[in-house]
Amino acid sequence: MNGPSDINHEPERPRPLYRRMIDGFILWLKQHPRALAWAGFVSGVGSFFLVERKPALAQVVALMMLASWVWLMAENTLRRNALRLLKVRVPRPALHFITQMVHQESLFFVLPFFFFTLTWNSGQVVFMALLCLAALVSVIDPIYYNHLARRRWIYLGFHSLALFAVLLTALPIILHLSTAQSYPWALGTAVVLAIPSIIKALPPRRWWRGLALVGVVLVLGFSGWQARLWVPPATLWLTHVSISFDVDYDEKQPGRSVAHLTDEALHKNGLFAYTAIRAPRGLKERIYHVWRHEGEVVDTIALDIQGGRQEGYRAWTHKQHFPENAVGHWQVQVVTEANQMIGMLRFEVTNE
Repeated sequence: MNGPSDINHEPERPRPLYRRMIDGFILWLKQHPRALAWAGFVSGVGSFFLVERKPALAQVVALMMLASWVWLMAENTLRRNALRLLKVRVPRPALHFITQMVHQESLFFVLPFFFFTLTWNSGQVVFMALLCLAALVSVIDPIYYNHLARRRWIYLGFHSLALFAVLLTALPIILHLSTAQSYPWALGTAVVLAIPSIIKALPPRRWWRGLALVGVVLVLGFSGWQARLWVPPATLWLTHVSISFDVDYDEKQPGRSVAHLTDEALHKNGLFAYTAIRAPRGLKERIYHVWRHEGEVVDTIALDIQGGRQEGYRAWTHKQHFPENAVGHWQVQVVTEANQMIGMLRFEVTNE
């Protein structure tokens, strides 16, 4: 016969409120996997339109979005310590899920900024396509977990792209930087903060792995800098462009736009390249009109712009000296000091 047990079973202590809230939030997000992506997209659209009208609110949204990246940058050791201090036990799948949430929130937040500032007839479409593809992958669990997260090299590129896009969007909003300032800061910060992930993918246990690690960091930085012409400036965009024979200086408006003209008319009258550039929050920028003939740079003219006008800051360049044989396809690229392209004008010169 078994006697009564000598073990005293104490009732299980109720979990603290914050732990129940965390568990409940994670469970809700698992049941609604697209909710955070939509929240990020809506907050991105809202921030884009609030940059000038409600800059403080846009800054708060951008700061909250940037703060979520602390989770990713902390890596496993810091995360375990933080969880231990909070006495919260979160299984590894939940950690991966939270990382995925940050990627979703960030990518969908930046999409509206790059969509509105994209130059569609340029290589910037490639960068936009990469962002859209990354955002799509972040919400498709089988692809994200089975094909992306398990391949460290691909995941590293995905991670760096998302962080770079986030910084490129948030830094001008939060710190009021110009595009010429924000691009190197965003690129440099993204590369530096990606180093822990690179070390995890390439543990420097041998000397050649250390060299490979340094090489990967340098390649990331060099590739990002060389590709800046293909990256839309998240805070500048064109509201009106025109190639014209004349400009009304009093009204600051171009004459009739031309897309085709003869070589004789070109040399006789010259051409105006007119651009109205939207620069929210009163940004001050130096931009350039780069005149190209059949892909070759013919002239580069600097312009200083100031923001704060709904229709954009109106500026133009008047080019009167052209090559003797100017027949062919022409472009006027509007670029920042960091060589990011804001937009492009095209026209064609013919013999007749």
